[in-house]
Amino acid sequence: MLAMLRALALAVRQLADRRVLALLLKSVGLALVAFVALGTAGWIALDWGLGAAGLQDGAFAGAQGVRGALSVLGVVIGAWLLWRIVAMAALQFFADEVVKAVEAKFYPDRAAQARDLGFARETRRGLKGAGRALLFNLVALPFALVLLVTGVGAAAVFWLVNALLLGRELMEMVAARHEVELGPKPLGGGERFVMGGIVAALFAVPGVNFLAPFLGAAMATHLVHGKTR
Repeated sequence: MLAMLRALALAVRQLADRRVLALLLKSVGLALVAFVALGTAGWIALDWGLGAAGLQDGAFAGAQGVRGALSVLGVVIGAWLLWRIVAMAALQFFADEVVKAVEAKFYPDRAAQARDLGFARETRRGLKGAGRALLFNLVALPFALVLLVTGVGAAAVFWLVNALLLGRELMEMVAARHEVELGPKPLGGGERFVMGGIVAALFAVPGVNFLAPFLGAAMATHLVHGKTR
């Protein structure tokens, strides 16, 4: 656990680095653009669907307002579920640069051995990871709804699912650049789960959730290289 906290502290400290700050702003900006586009499309789709289901403007007095309120509620719930997926997918476009920045500062020997993955491979991995995260969260949704009455059960389900997913995705960001010397899985299952759990918790904190993808990538870099030194 001390190694986890050390890795997180080093990741937070590097937020002041200009190179890292530029990468952070680009990834967050891309995530927000994608998020707004998805939210707008979702609102339009929900509004149309509710109208087709019988809530068209002429159905009864105030039908338009009810339809609008339900659409907004649906978008808000979808936003809460999808932000971590969209943010992690956006980070994948710059993941190699994030890992490079951390390696250049703390692990120059590893940086010299790393291989560039290329935009095409990063994009494929990002889309694959986003699809996997979306699928697992949709599978978890019915269980979360059942546990909604418990107050904390729904949040616990999503935390567990995303801890497993994030631990894997973050490790692979680093391992992909060092498969020859480190192998595809330099961190054990328990280490991946704890790391993913910390990052999943960061996603739940307002304000900090914008930083969570970068902090997770930097933290994974420290853990992988700190363990294999």
